[in-house]
Amino acid sequence: MPLYNFKKIAVVPSAKDFIDIILSKTQRKTPTVIHKHYKISRIRSFYMRKIKFTQQNFHDRLSQIIQEFPKLDNIHPFYADLMNVLYDKDHFKLGLGQLNQARHLIDNVAKDYLRLLKFGDSLYRCKQLKKAALGRMATIMKRQSPNLEYLEQVRQHLARLPSIDPYTRTIILCGFPNVGKSSFMNKITRAEVDVQPYAFTTKSLYVGHTDFKYLRWQVIDTPGILDHPLTERNVIEMQGVTALAHLRAAILYFLDPSEQCGHSIAEQIKLYNSIKPLFNKKPLLVVCNKSDVLKIDDLPEEKKRELDVFKESNIPVLSMSTLTDEGVAEVKQQACSMLLAFRVENKMQTKKLDGVLNRLHVAVPKARDEKARPAFIPAAATEEPLDEIITDPKPKLERDLELELGDDYMLDLKKNYDLPEEYKYDIIPEFWEGHNIADYIDPEIFEKLQQLEREEELREESGMYAVPKIEMDETLKEVRELAAQIREKKAIMRQEARVVKRPGRPVMPRTTTAKVRERSVSRLKSEMSKLGVELEDKPDAGYKRTRGRSRSLSKPSAKKMRVDSEGRARSMSRLPRDVSGVKDPVIRKKLKKAAHKAISRKVGKKGLKGEGDRFIGTKKPKHLFSGKRGVGKTDRR
Repeated sequence: MPLYNFKKIAVVPSAKDFIDIILSKTQRKTPTVIHKHYKISRIRSFYMRKIKFTQQNFHDRLSQIIQEFPKLDNIHPFYADLMNVLYDKDHFKLGLGQLNQARHLIDNVAKDYLRLLKFGDSLYRCKQLKKAALGRMATIMKRQSPNLEYLEQVRQHLARLPSIDPYTRTIILCGFPNVGKSSFMNKITRAEVDVQPYAFTTKSLYVGHTDFKYLRWQVIDTPGILDHPLTERNVIEMQGVTALAHLRAAILYFLDPSEQCGHSIAEQIKLYNSIKPLFNKKPLLVVCNKSDVLKIDDLPEEKKRELDVFKESNIPVLSMSTLTDEGVAEVKQQACSMLLAFRVENKMQTKKLDGVLNRLHVAVPKARDEKARPAFIPAAATEEPLDEIITDPKPKLERDLELELGDDYMLDLKKNYDLPEEYKYDIIPEFWEGHNIADYIDPEIFEKLQQLEREEELREESGMYAVPKIEMDETLKEVRELAAQIREKKAIMRQEARVVKRPGRPVMPRTTTAKVRERSVSRLKSEMSKLGVELEDKPDAGYKRTRGRSRSLSKPSAKKMRVDSEGRARSMSRLPRDVSGVKDPVIRKKLKKAAHKAISRKVGKKGLKGEGDRFIGTKKPKHLFSGKRGVGKTDRR
């Protein structure tokens, strides 16, 4: 509940843990080293900072504890009285007050020692003042050990309290122990309250919720109350009395006419009279439970006359049985209706209603003739509504059926399928490879198949699929044979090219035998003569011309082409890069130096160091050579 959410209160540490948390935080968050060259002013500020930081942490942590615990004067009277019953209001206030006093003492200690530190004349004196300040703060917290332990127990108990909204629609169940309050609550809500056949099974307040007329209702089950003076009631009984006294709610007073609870009807009515002042100005309903054992009509006349006390006060008396569910729905409806009417009446008496009514205007139409036009109300609306039937708010589980039937129980997982009864136990639907087979079943599949087969027969009869026969002549046969040879030759050539181009192909060694020339003049003459063509044997015939040797063989060697001392061979048509038309070697050297300087000026120092250079930028990095030291001198801390 957002208004009173006691579960969010932070854990209250013990005194030892409290001191450890604060001092370790001071050590982590403040500087830890004083060097030799520090001035005295810097040493003073070093230790003043430690004292201020520690004091602020103590102050903040104590303030958080004090503020998170509820103030009894600021919360709802129900919670204030409940905490008084459970923890003793004075003890609770005393614990918080002593923590507040400890906070002021720590602030004063820090203030005094900061004043002394301003006049510290040496490192040793400043260090001793800091040590004394932190020691006194720790001593103050050690003295708060009992208060911190008590407040931690209170916090744990507060976190376990039920979240009761004092302002919502509430129904409170009260009466002697073992009269059926918890059984009734389990029937109308989802709360799982323990029910046992002995008194004081319920030892604290339990909260459940139910629905009526689309509204949420809060139901509170209180521990049983015995008939003795208020001062003699224990903590368990006082919780119920507190709820009755402070919550605006409908009261259900439970009676047990069968007297199985161990108390007679006279004793139960006497308890009613003793706590009657708590029911003042609240809707009240008397519920006679266990009607399956003994009904009100079956009571003797003497005991019936004892129940006339409620009739004289115009208090409705209902009977029910939580065992057979007889009358449970009527009791719930009656209680909710009474509380709803009671809340509406209270709101009508407030001043807020006048502000709403002033803004409302009811338009009444004027009659245009003398014809009567009564309001039309459907017959279904005029009928009395059927009583709400509550079969069982909690459906029977398979475990309950198993316990009830024993050896006759058979597990049936298909009975809750959302299918008609005739399909519920069929094998289909089944799943195969993530698909529901039922999605692929067509009840008219065979009719459609027969229709398609008839269509195919008609098409075949009409000659739709007949292939015309083509008579091949001799020319077409030759063309086809030639095309097959070409395709075969192409496939062979493709495979040979693939073998030649294959990466990583081993180089075949050169054979010792001389390679036969594939093309020559004599071979050409012989082949052409076979074809009936005689070639003229003239010296200027075209087939006798040969291509000249390569240019590299006809030109001087690379060694003869050198034009400088670097031994680089260049094309005669293109000058070397560093010559660029300059013939004088002295001027060429000067130009080379100038170009090198220009390039180095542009690059600067970027080219001096690379990623592979062994270079240490910082000889002593600060994160390795500052801070706490292990074994060594500690006189400058």
